Amino acid sequence: MQLNLLTSKQAINKAYLREKVNRADIEQFKTRFADLLNKINDKADEEHLKSLIADFLKFSWYKDAFQINPIGKNDLVIHTGKLPSDPVGVILEVKSAVNKTEMISTAKPNAKALHELILYYLDERITKNKHEIKQLIATNIFEWFVFDANEFDKKIYRNANIKKLYEQKKADHKDNPWFYEEIKKLLDDKDFSLEATYFDIRHYKIPAKNSISDEDANLIPLYKILSPVHLLKLPFANDSNSLQPKFYSELLHLIGLYEYKE
Repeated sequence: MQLNLLTSKQAINKAYLREKVNRADIEQFKTRFADLLNKINDKADEEHLKSLIADFLKFSWYKDAFQINPIGKNDLVIHTGKLPSDPVGVILEVKSAVNKTEMISTAKPNAKALHELILYYLDERITKNKHEIKQLIATNIFEWFVFDANEFDKKIYRNANIKKLYEQKKADHKDNPWFYEEIKKLLDDKDFSLEATYFDIRHYKIPAKNSISDEDANLIPLYKILSPVHLLKLPFANDSNSLQPKFYSELLHLIGLYEYKE
């Protein structure tokens, strides 16, 4: 299996990447991010990391418009609205930093974290007949692998062998460990590849913790890659597929953003 990696700048919509960020927004993000970095313990368990990630995302962008919580066996999900009953838009699989066996790495992508994301995705698409998932994420809080749901649709959902394996799991009432072992075998093919965005938040530690405002621009790719606009694929000011101006303005107000004008 091969993992084709994109940087944050490569993954973010080019028009959104060019869009200006309000000084107050980036300063608030910088404060939240520095606080997150200060709270991270390299040996923290997954439950603690899930709590840190959820709080960071909520208080940086999501709390007033999008529900973030564990749901079922999923570690964390971001809903497409403020209610727990709203569809799931983002699935996060969180591993501890010391759990190197189960976490995806650039050298070993065919790991349990990926197998779990695949199962969660197929549960949503096939069993629940839900089509709202936008992104799937595996993270140990430092390293983040973000898979666009369109990539999973093409490479996972439309893969006849993977779909057959999932249907066999359901029909024969196989447990999850069985599925993880079998999907690992299917993915262990040099011709199989997945595209993912990769970033390590430790690379942003210096601009997050210094007082030089001119360096805050270095935080913008991280700010945008984790924003609702990117993760939930929301319309934005310069989006060619954007909504009517009045409704768009109301939506921005709801999530605490605004359209920057020169």
